[in-house]
Amino acid sequence: MQHHPCCLLCDQAPETMRHLLMDCTFARQTWHEVLTWLGVQIPTPNNEATLMDWWLRSTQAATTLQCKALASVTETSSLDDLEAQ
Repeated sequence: MQHHPCCLLCDQAPETMRHLLMDCTFARQTWHEVLTWLGVQIPTPNNEATLMDWWLRSTQAATTLQCKALASVTETSSLDDLEAQ
């Protein structure tokens, strides 16, 4: 079974974990939609080294209620596991 080397969503970059979660235009749009729906006014993941870096920076800038909203869509215990792959 052959694996397509580029992201099947955008066909613009190699399909890596980082690309699928942070860099793909579809991922960025999804993050924007989810954060808007939650009413969390923080930037989407973009220039951070890892998704965990973004989450930590975001929770520092967010209110307690916004932190709870972020926690409801991210499982921080598994972020390190994902990025280690």
